[in-house]
Amino acid sequence: MSGPAALLLIVDDEPANCKLLVTLLQAEGYATMVASNGEAALALVAERSPDLILLDIMMPGMDGYQVAKILKGNPASAHIPIIMVTAQIDRGARLAGLNAGAEEFLTKPVDRSELWLRVRNLLRMKASADLLRDHGAILEAQVRERTADLQRFRTAMDATVDAIFLVDCSTMRFIEVNATACKMLGFTREETLRMGPEQVALGSFEQLDRVYDAIIDGRSTGELAETRLRRKDGTEFPVEAKRTAHASGDAWIMVEVMSDITERKEAEARLHRLAHYDPLTSLPNRTLFNETLRNTLVHATQNAWRVAVLCIDLDHFKNVNDTLGHAMGDELLRQFASRLVKCVRLRDTVGRLGGDEFAVILVMQHGQLGVAAVAAKIQECLRAPFELGGHEVNSTASIGVAILPDDAADSDTLMKYSDTAMYRAKQAGRNTFRFFTAQMNVEVVARLELETALRRAVEHREFVLHYQPKVQVDSGRVCGLEALVRWERPGHGLVLPGEFIQALEDTGLIVRVGRWIVATACKQIRAWMDSPVGPRQVSINVSSRQFGEGDLEGDVIRALELNGVPPDLLELELTETSLLANTELTIACLRRLKKLGVRVSIDDFGTGYSSLAYLRRFPIDKLKIDKGFIDDVTSNPDDASIVLAIVRMARSLKLETVAEGVETTAQLAFLRRHGCDQMQGYLFSKPLAVPEVEALMLEGRTLPSPRGDGKERVRTLLLLDDEPRILAALQAMLRADGYQILTAISAAEGFELLALHKVDVLMCDERMPAMSGTDFLDRVKDLYPDTFRIVLSGQADPSGIMDAINRGAIHRYYTKPWDNRTMRENISEAFRFGELLGNPDREGPADEPPARWDPTAVIEQWKARNEPPARSPADLP
Repeated sequence: MSGPAALLLIVDDEPANCKLLVTLLQAEGYATMVASNGEAALALVAERSPDLILLDIMMPGMDGYQVAKILKGNPASAHIPIIMVTAQIDRGARLAGLNAGAEEFLTKPVDRSELWLRVRNLLRMKASADLLRDHGAILEAQVRERTADLQRFRTAMDATVDAIFLVDCSTMRFIEVNATACKMLGFTREETLRMGPEQVALGSFEQLDRVYDAIIDGRSTGELAETRLRRKDGTEFPVEAKRTAHASGDAWIMVEVMSDITERKEAEARLHRLAHYDPLTSLPNRTLFNETLRNTLVHATQNAWRVAVLCIDLDHFKNVNDTLGHAMGDELLRQFASRLVKCVRLRDTVGRLGGDEFAVILVMQHGQLGVAAVAAKIQECLRAPFELGGHEVNSTASIGVAILPDDAADSDTLMKYSDTAMYRAKQAGRNTFRFFTAQMNVEVVARLELETALRRAVEHREFVLHYQPKVQVDSGRVCGLEALVRWERPGHGLVLPGEFIQALEDTGLIVRVGRWIVATACKQIRAWMDSPVGPRQVSINVSSRQFGEGDLEGDVIRALELNGVPPDLLELELTETSLLANTELTIACLRRLKKLGVRVSIDDFGTGYSSLAYLRRFPIDKLKIDKGFIDDVTSNPDDASIVLAIVRMARSLKLETVAEGVETTAQLAFLRRHGCDQMQGYLFSKPLAVPEVEALMLEGRTLPSPRGDGKERVRTLLLLDDEPRILAALQAMLRADGYQILTAISAAEGFELLALHKVDVLMCDERMPAMSGTDFLDRVKDLYPDTFRIVLSGQADPSGIMDAINRGAIHRYYTKPWDNRTMRENISEAFRFGELLGNPDREGPADEPPARWDPTAVIEQWKARNEPPARSPADLP
């Protein structure tokens, strides 16, 4: 039985509960009767069988579990569905109710909608069971009565508001459907009976078969479940389904009772939206925003992301409500929400927390500067006035920022800290933003101040060019200059480019400043051409953004033509990184300029990612060796190897080389020895203003000449020992042999002397501070492989020295104290061996020493020295 004629029994010892249920159920047209305890309920059921029972669990005397067991144990009342009504929501209470035979549960306090749905659904299930019994009776009736009975059965099925499908589980075909099912799907009864459930359900044959088997085997209780069906026109819709299996001879019939829940789902979606979205702006409300933030932080922690939370509050919003009314205030919030969404990326989250308070979740890529850019963008979007009912209203916002993981690791703390930072922004005068971390705030504010000052500098022409000379290494004469930008910042003095160039790049101002540099450098070249200084080649640094965003080619051509400057007096310096940006555009532009005669060089070569293939593609004239390789070129074999490789590669490609940052005569000597073409650095001159660099060029300043007077070079011996008395003894012993003797008391002095002089033989003490003799000679082997290397040691155990011999770091080994005569003879032989190595006409392989200098004999020599040779005290100082 279903509908308003249904009779419901309410069993509860609390009159108030009974009265509430009666009121709710009668409002839906149900008839009710009431029992105040279990005994009274059993008596009423025996007198008049109800269609459904709402049964309280906790009652004096006989509780609800006992009443349910008695009713379900009686065949006359077993078919009556029971809904247990209880304040207990734990799993044990539900299991006990199911064990007693209850079909459903309601939790106190009772929700009206839930009560109606559960009562309706159980009454429908009861009606379906009654129909099944009728159907069984029809199947067992006489053949002559089957047609009429089937019609009556269909009539009964068609009277129900739910769709009913009977499926033969062996064939997986519909054997009966009611009119509601046909109307729901859009098929006729005949069309439906030719199909199976998999043709209208969103599932495969195998999936449905598994579901049916589980119900038949008792592994599934066939509870109400949500699924989706497909109509004849292909549209899909949600349904609530109840499936039960019934035996029919050797076969199984699956009865599916389904109701369309589209309206309910739409209502749930509306409720969800109301619960999670702000109805005024359609942005996530505080609940959804906080949930999104928690989820974002989980992913951020797993992936090592940084996340920023911005708390945004409109300044003086109350004034709009007070003067224009709340309707205009709401319109301002709507318009601001629309502008705010446009300031962030799709993956970021914007929410309205309430009133005039908004918030943003940013997954950060560029640290706090990226957040600052978003905050500045939000402030910028507020500059345009808001149109509110014919009134133009200007508004500003105060913004607070907190960052994961710098400030906090959980959502609540981040929200609290961003709110705190927002109030700091208000205290600072509003229309600004503040970071919760003080240091971040200082850095970001300083960066924004720098960018503002740079924009002003561009407008007010606060930049100036200084020039650093480039010098030809072999002649020592100035062969060109590099133009370097400086900023004469008011109140700060002269600012070097390391403090502002990156900011110019980031803001794009480098394009305008670069255009000014080109024009100013060409103007200066013209001025020198018309003065006693004469024509001078000037190089300028070029940014990759000048190729992609500016018109570098046009800027250069205009500047050359305007000032009448020969193109070969202008040189463009590009870094490897800028060469690889907009590659095809860059190559085309450089080739056209090179065709005009403009020179091109690669700056800071060796620090980027360019390959030989790229070097061949670009029209390059020079390679500038980065200062980082020059600093330790005389003492670090790796840096020396890189410098030599660049020089040799440039020579093979017919390119010139320029060493940057040369500061010592030793570095200069190394570069001269290995054929570097040009140098620039503080050894000759720092970057100078125009008057100073003109004076330098007019006086004809040059580099100091290489050591030596052009005569035949003398044999050079370098002695290295941290004990002055040992150096004095060695000098006294060797002075009569006519060598040029150099002495050093540290590895650093030794490296400098090696760079400044062509040393033939080097004798080094093993035990020295900072660096051992074998370590020092290891480096010398790589830097100066033609120098004959001897180690002098007072150690009794030569194992460490033997390792150095095996590595090729040393050629000869002596112990202290030494024999003067033997030492002098062996050093003389060392010079002769070095000269043989340097003479291509000598007989025998150049890298083969005399047999008696075979390093494998060192051990035997050491054993022979266990008894020190006789010597005079005069042998030592």
